[in-house]
Amino acid sequence: MNISSWQLLHVLFCIMVVPKHSRISTPALRLLQQEDQVVIDNGIFQLRLTNPGGNIIGIQYNGIENLLELNNPSLNGGFWDLNWSVPGTAGTRGKFDKIEGNSFKVIMETEEQIELSFTRTWDPSLQGEHSPLNIDKRFIILRDSPGFYSYAIYEHKEDMPEFNLNEARIAFMLSIEKYCYTAMEDDRQRLMPLPIDRVPPRGKELAYPEAVLLVDPVEPEFKGEVDDKYQYSCENKDNKVHGFICLDPPVGFWQITPSNEFRTGGPIKQDLTSHVNPTTLAMFVSTHYGGEDFVIKFRSGEPWKKVFGPVFIYLNTVSDKNDTRSLWDDAKERMHREVDSWPYSFPSSEDFPKVDQRGNIHGRLVVSDRYISKEYLSAKGAFVGLAPPGDAGSFQRECKGYQFWTNSDDEGYFSIQNVRPGNYNLYAWVSGFIGDYRYEKSIAITAASDVDTGEIVYEPPRSGPTLWEIGIPDRSAAEFYIPEPNPQYINKLFKNQPTNRFRQYGLWERYADLYPDQDLVFTVGSSDYRKDWFYAQVTRKIGDNAYKPTTWKIKFNLDSVDQTGNYTLRIALSSATFSILEVRVNEEEANPPHFSSGLIGSDNTIARHGVHGLYWLFNVEVTARQLLQGENIIYLKQARSFSALHGIMYDYIRLEAPPLSAMHY
Repeated sequence: MNISSWQLLHVLFCIMVVPKHSRISTPALRLLQQEDQVVIDNGIFQLRLTNPGGNIIGIQYNGIENLLELNNPSLNGGFWDLNWSVPGTAGTRGKFDKIEGNSFKVIMETEEQIELSFTRTWDPSLQGEHSPLNIDKRFIILRDSPGFYSYAIYEHKEDMPEFNLNEARIAFMLSIEKYCYTAMEDDRQRLMPLPIDRVPPRGKELAYPEAVLLVDPVEPEFKGEVDDKYQYSCENKDNKVHGFICLDPPVGFWQITPSNEFRTGGPIKQDLTSHVNPTTLAMFVSTHYGGEDFVIKFRSGEPWKKVFGPVFIYLNTVSDKNDTRSLWDDAKERMHREVDSWPYSFPSSEDFPKVDQRGNIHGRLVVSDRYISKEYLSAKGAFVGLAPPGDAGSFQRECKGYQFWTNSDDEGYFSIQNVRPGNYNLYAWVSGFIGDYRYEKSIAITAASDVDTGEIVYEPPRSGPTLWEIGIPDRSAAEFYIPEPNPQYINKLFKNQPTNRFRQYGLWERYADLYPDQDLVFTVGSSDYRKDWFYAQVTRKIGDNAYKPTTWKIKFNLDSVDQTGNYTLRIALSSATFSILEVRVNEEEANPPHFSSGLIGSDNTIARHGVHGLYWLFNVEVTARQLLQGENIIYLKQARSFSALHGIMYDYIRLEAPPLSAMHY
């Protein structure tokens, strides 16, 4: 019987990809297309996807037939998905949309690289069922590479209807039998409970579904612990590598994000990483730690296109079973290699500009605060970034475009490399100073351009000299008092980690334990914000599902009251969740209050174990007649009280005297 060379290759390849632990590795890069599947093998690992859906149903590596879980009740394997809603939908959740491609194409097939495309084209007849987007999912496998790359091109065209995009990500559901140890930082890695441990009667849901008390886990060592995926969240700037380790055989599965340019909300926006299931995520769009401000709203006919990724899925192993923890160190080294290789040269899409198509910007940022120094101050360690045009600080709510961030050196010099062509504003903020900076000129980046801003000056909000201050202006509540958790709700990972204590569950409940009879009182000059200022101003529970507002007092003395001008109270918040901040000066019952923020925030940071969400800055004018010689009291009331999880976190508070005349500074 005669067979063609392709048929022979097909037979040989099928032998190669049949699940056998004894398979002989080969450096050849091979692609097999079947009616309902596509298989790629580079001799190191094998990747299997549905055709034309483009969902990952198999990763074979180091003798393990499949690193992925395919027997979950709902979500299995690896997949791109999103959450969307129609305009006017309340909240931040809508319809779950697992992106199933309806066409498949081989973009590139050489001895060195294979790139596949799985595209879903918008079908108007399916309006209401699918998000109105054209989505092109790409997968790249390189010869001799222990892993694969994935990116996606999302496009909203002029003939598409309006909608809201709440979330976009790529997710991997790993083998429950194999993967039990997670790592995302040197001090955040541990053995994890099983998904069944979260389900009643083994697990008991706490204040919200994500937080579960492990009552009767399969492994007794987890009994009494709280499991919550938000305890493993990470800021964008640090969220570069995370994943799981299989202990026997020792195999690591790592999600590496080499750039933040396609993420939303700026460098300190927080998001999910890896958690129980076992699940590993690459989050591109989400409302986590920002709420409705992070929902991307598209108008009917609004043209938009964005490339998410590529991200790299890295697989590693070690021969010594007693050295499995070294897989984390190796994953970090690989992450640095990927970061140094950005932007990649190998993606085929014209929507992903290569290094010679990008531009750079550099300059020096200094700070001018005449009440601290007559000379310019270096903006040491400032966050400096390019983001789409907007007002000062708008980058933290910007989600449609690309952002590029760096930190300045000790002298305030900064350089941002490999920026996509486009029009941007230059934004910055400096730890130790309140407020946001925006360069007055727009920045046009073109291929091979190198923009020099020269020396630029940030003048933070300031009216007069500081009379007193509480906290550190760094957009975080981490410096304030974070209590020990209730012993009934412990995550053992953070038990001896003071800097991670805020990640423990239920800390908001400790406020009433510490202040059972009256609310917090802070006395300037004798109180210490590290011990005497609770990290979050929360509500007070007064019964089942019943709460009341809390009012904090700041007591301070004035030797005299300057009648020549107004005082200024600066209040910077690091988080707000469905709250109303009211400020009163020496009149606790003043109605209306001297200042009200109105209803602000939905970042849910208190519940999600954070110390910052979105940044707010309020400047409150205080007239001389409102103040007294001697003791004064400022009343800070969080006036909304519908939930234990509603409240605010302060970043920094400062009272300034009236401006000094030029001869005094």
